Amino acid sequence: MISGSIVALTTPMFDDGAVDWDSLDALLDMHLREGTGAVVSVGTTGESSTLSVAEHCAVISHTVNRIAGAIPVIAGTGANSTAEAIELTAAAQSDGADACLLVTPYYNKPTQEGLYQHHKRIAEAVSIPQLLYNVPGRTGVDMLPATVARLAEIENIVGIKEATGDLLRGREVLDICAGKMAVYSGDDATAAELMFMGARGNISVTANVAPALMAHLCGLAMADKEIEARALDARLQPLHQALFLEPNPIPVKWALARQGRIGDHLRLPLTELSSVYHEPLTEALNALNLL
Repeated sequence: MISGSIVALTTPMFDDGAVDWDSLDALLDMHLREGTGAVVSVGTTGESSTLSVAEHCAVISHTVNRIAGAIPVIAGTGANSTAEAIELTAAAQSDGADACLLVTPYYNKPTQEGLYQHHKRIAEAVSIPQLLYNVPGRTGVDMLPATVARLAEIENIVGIKEATGDLLRGREVLDICAGKMAVYSGDDATAAELMFMGARGNISVTANVAPALMAHLCGLAMADKEIEARALDARLQPLHQALFLEPNPIPVKWALARQGRIGDHLRLPLTELSSVYHEPLTEALNALNLL
């Protein structure tokens, strides 16, 4: 089972927007060294919304080849069109991804029945293991626990990234999914608490800039070493908060650039981190000796 610290990996880019493949390789190599448990390729943090379908598939294929089976690769293949999500998921399976992460369809606001039918259709069309991804703050639609319960009955829907940040909701989803599929936190600030409740890991933005610390935190939390885990989590909280001073992945790309790992380049409509946030993010990084 996929578990532990699962990095929601950024997609490095040059100033003209082209993918920086060498920097991508360096990031992947770092995660293999630092103990990251799995990689999400081209999720929200990987700027899936600004990559073309061809680029999207190319980044996933490149990531699979570079990782070469050392740790699982989860491909971000969600879309607000069911047909497009099936196309992306099938391509990821062909490229050798271990699983796919499918965000709820955004913008068009489907009903709960629409959400169920969307994910059911993808699961029926493509046999690869699939993780649901509920993040209503970004998509404008909330997959309710009753819908999660229905989807948990489908064999190749094996997990959910619960990114509401609501621990009461997280507990409800854990109870519903017990023995049927894995639950992963999608919110760094509350991830340790959800793992204490039984989540199998954390799909993390913070792991981009603090991979070893996040791997250690997940290991402690999943081993029920609450005293040590809470102490480390308290140290990480300022960084968790600073990485969301503006919408993800703006701050994390700026932080990675300060670490010298990538260039500070995003595609419009995303823009560089506002200067007012440079100091607090730098302080959060320095406090953990990450610069």
